[in-house]
Amino acid sequence: MESYRLVETGGYEMYDVVLLVEQELSEPDAKRVVELHNDMPEPVKYHVLVPCHNAEAGVEASISALGTADLYGPGLATQRQDLAEAQQAIDSEAKGCSGRSVERLRDLGQTAEGGISHERAIDALVATVQHVQGQEVIILTRPHVVAEFFHLDWTNSARRHLGVPVLHMLEHDSEKTPPSAGAEQRT
Repeated sequence: MESYRLVETGGYEMYDVVLLVEQELSEPDAKRVVELHNDMPEPVKYHVLVPCHNAEAGVEASISALGTADLYGPGLATQRQDLAEAQQAIDSEAKGCSGRSVERLRDLGQTAEGGISHERAIDALVATVQHVQGQEVIILTRPHVVAEFFHLDWTNSARRHLGVPVLHMLEHDSEKTPPSAGAEQRT
């Protein structure tokens, strides 16, 4: 199995890294990501992916999980406008998160693009890696101890679905953590 692939782009080779981020890249996190690739012989292009929740599906799933679909399900039809407005707000925030993350990478002199997805995070990640022919994945999240313990987190799922290196980094919290101790890294 090939662990990475170089893409010929306009006369030079490009190394594509897909970043799945739970929230906006902070400046320290953007620097840490870029530092990982300082010694790359070819240019690196970052593809930032921000999962975006589906408001209507979330409400319907909650109602179904509570077993109250018979009572409240029909009421959703009258709430469609409110749900559409909530979805617009969620989409706007996710697009802003993606855009600001891309700008932070570009401010560091990197080539970057970004987007959001309404799909399940791992499905969107797999599709993005395939679409851009990514050679590496970096997943940046807050700590999720329970999900990680049961191997239900994005990193373990990505490793099961992708044939590329997957690195999990914890978000840097400059208020709580000294700069030298901000991440758990797994390969």
